[in-house]
Amino acid sequence: MKKVIVGMSGGVDSSVCAYLLKKEGYEVEGLFMRNWDSSLNNDFLGNPTIGKTNICPQEEDYNDALKVCEKLEIKLHRIDFIKEYWDYVFTYFLDELKKGRTPNPDIMCNKYIKFDYFLKEAKRLGADFIATGHYAKIEDGYLKKSYDSNKDQTYFLSQLSKEQLENVLFPLGDIKKEEVRKIASELGLVTAEKKDSTGICFIGERNFKEFLKNYLPASPGKVVDIETKKVVGEHIGLMYYTIGQRKGLNIGGMQDKMFVVGKNMENNILYVSFGDNEYLYSDSCIISDVNFNCELRPTKCFAKFRYRQEDIPVEIEYLDNAELLVKYQKVKSVTPGQACVLYDEDICIGGGIIKTVQKKNEKLWYLL
Repeated sequence: MKKVIVGMSGGVDSSVCAYLLKKEGYEVEGLFMRNWDSSLNNDFLGNPTIGKTNICPQEEDYNDALKVCEKLEIKLHRIDFIKEYWDYVFTYFLDELKKGRTPNPDIMCNKYIKFDYFLKEAKRLGADFIATGHYAKIEDGYLKKSYDSNKDQTYFLSQLSKEQLENVLFPLGDIKKEEVRKIASELGLVTAEKKDSTGICFIGERNFKEFLKNYLPASPGKVVDIETKKVVGEHIGLMYYTIGQRKGLNIGGMQDKMFVVGKNMENNILYVSFGDNEYLYSDSCIISDVNFNCELRPTKCFAKFRYRQEDIPVEIEYLDNAELLVKYQKVKSVTPGQACVLYDEDICIGGGIIKTVQKKNEKLWYLL
């Protein structure tokens, strides 16, 4: 009997993942990863649930995972990857923010923690396979989009190597989220109606701005209308804003028509435009930290520049410095620091991190 170690998060997806694998006849054990030390934030930064329960969300997740494993009659292991997470994910997150970019730490968590350190621990426990509750598929050696297109998570798996994807099982790849919840409900699992986690994992339900104050000093500065060059307000720190952002700007009475279009890190200026105008659009970008998980190297394919974006037809030029020039027709809010993920139809072939954004072969001066 083949042994599978399932990454148990305390959520409904990993719960049903474990059940389906056991049903298929695998020897299943769970492994819960503790990636963040909540004691680093003494008062949990205003999280209203903490004061009521005196249990941090991560411990609640562990307790839920334990209850699910007891229900399914499988063993649950637990391991701390706090230092590894800090070194490879959180430090990256802070460094990118300091540069004025918009990082995606979940992608790096998959690359360095869930499919590296987790994998090594699973092998130590005697696993033949590892499994997670990601909505994705492995078919014929290729990473493919899930059946549930609304939940497809291949975007977050784009930095994984071919080797990391070997001996990985994604049991939820062929079913919809609604079916996952139905299975959990019929089994009476404690996670059946549990809310999906959203946002950045180490911040959780906490206030993003209050959280970051613990690690990066806020530096208020001017907000400038990029067309008129007039000062229209003051920002609270460039790290709190991302390209294309419209909500939560808190910059005077015109904010309902205002979009973030750029940043000047040297002079601490946030550029905005009024209305959906040309400053939000580009026609190419250069991506670095390029990763391919298969042998496919197309010159024409599709790309996503953010999660759940529609597939965008692109042309790829392979540059000498191992970077890619990705060309496309007018796309809105392509953002430095975010992932550009490449697809050959339903196959996710990899991707990279957006380094510079261009229009008519020139770098946009207002984008870093």
